[in-house]
Order: sequence, then structure tokens, then C-alpha cells
Amino acid sequence: MKYGEIKKIDIANGPGVRVSLFVSGCTHHCKGCFNPETWDFEYGNVFTEDTQEQIFEMLAPDYIAGLTVLGGEPFEPDNQRALLPFLKEERKRYPQKNIWCYTGYLLDEELWKDSAARCEATDEMLSFLDVLVDGEFKQEEKDISLRFRGSRNQRLIDVPESLKQGKVCLYRLR
Repeated sequence: MKYGEIKKIDIANGPGVRVSLFVSGCTHHCKGCFNPETWDFEYGNVFTEDTQEQIFEMLAPDYIAGLTVLGGEPFEPDNQRALLPFLKEERKRYPQKNIWCYTGYLLDEELWKDSAARCEATDEMLSFLDVLVDGEFKQEEKDISLRFRGSRNQRLIDVPESLKQGKVCLYRLR
């Protein structure tokens, strides 16, 4: 897997101060995407063990609330396979920090059902997430007043509660 950028300090993609990983590769190609260079699976740098260790170091300070994974598309199957061991290790090292993930895929219609996104890593990857922002960015529903999402169709999902109940449960911003 490749990544386009790592933000050491990010306050736009989840609550609090966060570390954000922008993975490369996306097949959605949303009109008006803020990061179209990450559509290319070959864009950026290779995501290595050294890269992961750098991110773990960035997550260490107490003022860092958590990790956000976005892109590109984290739920492209090849990206899931690369992210899964990383997220598993992140959760082990920093159980008190939350993990947010942005995807153009819909949890209930694509990630939980047979689709181009679903693979052997999907369920376990979801189990490490606290919040999933799902749905493609839609230019015609763009709303700059929304917190942590770009268009009205996108949902903030409480992943642990959704997995527990077997249905989409929305995350309530505090």
C-alpha cells in the first residue's frame, strides 16, 4: 500500500488533536473530491514498518486524541489488507485513543454485504474502528457547516454499537 500524506497534527478529521493517515488508491472518483491525487494507487510513499513506527511515535503524546484513516479509500481491499495489522497494533499500543475512518462505501450496503469492497479483512478492520464516516462525497450535497464530513449524505457511525446491534447506529457528537 502507498500513502499520500501523514498529518502529525490534524483537527479537521475527528474530535480533538489527531494523527491522520491519507492512504492512496480510490475507485470512487467523487466529483469535487478534495484529494484527487490519492485516487492513484501508486501515488505517494510506500507504507512500511518504519512508517508505522513513525505514526505510533506521533500518537504517543497525551494530547493526541486518536488516529484518523482516510484517503484515497481505506476500504479498497488491498488497502484493508495493509491497514489491518497496523490498526490491530495501534489498538494494542493505544487502547485509550480512538480510531476514525472515512470511506466512500456504505457500511450496511457494501461493507457488510458482498461488494467490491468486502474481503477477508473487512470485518476485523471494522472491529478496530470507533467511528466510520461513510458515503461518497456528493458535490450537490456539499455543506461546509457539517462537522467532520463534507456532504449531507455522509453518516457518522458508532461502529462498536453498530456491530453490537447489527444495524447502523449513528455517532453523537458531543
